[in-house]
Amino acid sequence: MQDQDQASLKREIGTTSLALNAVNIIIGGGIFILPAVAAQNLGSLAFIAYLICGLLIVLIMLCYAEVGSKVTVSGGSAAYVEKAFGPFPGFLINTLFWFAYSLLSDAALINVMADMLAVWFPVFSAFYVRLIFFIVVFGILALINIRGVKSGARFNNAVTLMKLAPLLLLVMIGFFFISPSNLSISSMPDIQSIGDTCLLLFFIFIGGETALNMSGEIKNPQRTIPRGILLGVAGIVVIYLLTQFVAQGVLGNELALNKTAPISEVATRLVGPIGGTIILVATIVSAFGLLSGDMLLEPRLIFAASRNKQLPDFLGKIHPRFASPYWAIIVYALFAIIFSSTGGFEQLATLVSSASLIIYLAVVLAMIRLRFNKNDELQGGFKVPFGLTIPILAIIVIGWLLLQVTIKEFRAMAIFFAILTVYYFINKAVRRKQIAG
Repeated sequence: MQDQDQASLKREIGTTSLALNAVNIIIGGGIFILPAVAAQNLGSLAFIAYLICGLLIVLIMLCYAEVGSKVTVSGGSAAYVEKAFGPFPGFLINTLFWFAYSLLSDAALINVMADMLAVWFPVFSAFYVRLIFFIVVFGILALINIRGVKSGARFNNAVTLMKLAPLLLLVMIGFFFISPSNLSISSMPDIQSIGDTCLLLFFIFIGGETALNMSGEIKNPQRTIPRGILLGVAGIVVIYLLTQFVAQGVLGNELALNKTAPISEVATRLVGPIGGTIILVATIVSAFGLLSGDMLLEPRLIFAASRNKQLPDFLGKIHPRFASPYWAIIVYALFAIIFSSTGGFEQLATLVSSASLIIYLAVVLAMIRLRFNKNDELQGGFKVPFGLTIPILAIIVIGWLLLQVTIKEFRAMAIFFAILTVYYFINKAVRRKQIAG
């Protein structure tokens, strides 16, 4: 990945902003729903699955912290893979990340927001009203981030605190209403149940690495990246554990029966109907916060690919006043509006579910390769302890999760990579011809 962006983009993201970005990206709507599923599978021992998933994501994020402290240009996962294996693998991971992993997920997420609003305002069921809603939301987020990364980061931090506040307040109040009998262990779950639950819950832990897409705008990245990303992940594990603990302690066996909105039901039990409404609003805010985080981070991948001559040149332009990759932000917002309106995520849902695993595997392998690279610029920064033990454990975990992916999902991924491969080499041939001409 070229370093041109470092010369133009401003390094204004500190440890707190990076950690809050990681928290914002990871916490979506899943924590408001999945406690019921975890309770159904594991009962009062559901916390075990959270601990396992937390340990697994820490392994992976440690690898991210090492490679992220060495490769400090914008691009995140794609930049790391490109540095280790070259431009073609980097391009594949770049596109997989912003398109299959983030863009289509955002399209699905904003449709969920519209569905929730339709409960209160039926007019949101109409297509044109939804389209206007999509344009307004993505338009506002694009405008905020075009005005500069500091503006986007401050707004992102505010939204993160807004969506965390009701959840944390619920946890604090809930502690006084926990019934010890609801936390009693009646039987031990089997290994298969634990494995199935871990596989499901793992997907509400992913996304923190997205905060590293703006590595070119992070202050003192060698120290800020490992501190910020690990602080964010640690905060997530604590929040998830406390939420599950309180939900189980308040509802007991009834938690597994409230699959639609279990946390909202907890709030209703604690403070009445207004509590349930507040949590429902928090769910919408949580989804909006995730969208705002993606709008801040994902265009940096498009920007980085353009600077590397893998996407059209105009996507690599920086705003003369705000020093932001404004064309990349605009294009991302336009794609988000299009897919939100067409429901394209439904056809590529399997691609979204497996994309993160492939990205993680590529980055862990990149971390191993870069550790043995004797280039002086890669010798400093954070280094994961215990040799290669942690990355090897991470590979084993990722491999185990990939074994759960169906043949249909692998086929969809193969088609996606085939299309990207054809585009990449055609684009490369065209650019060579332009240079030669």
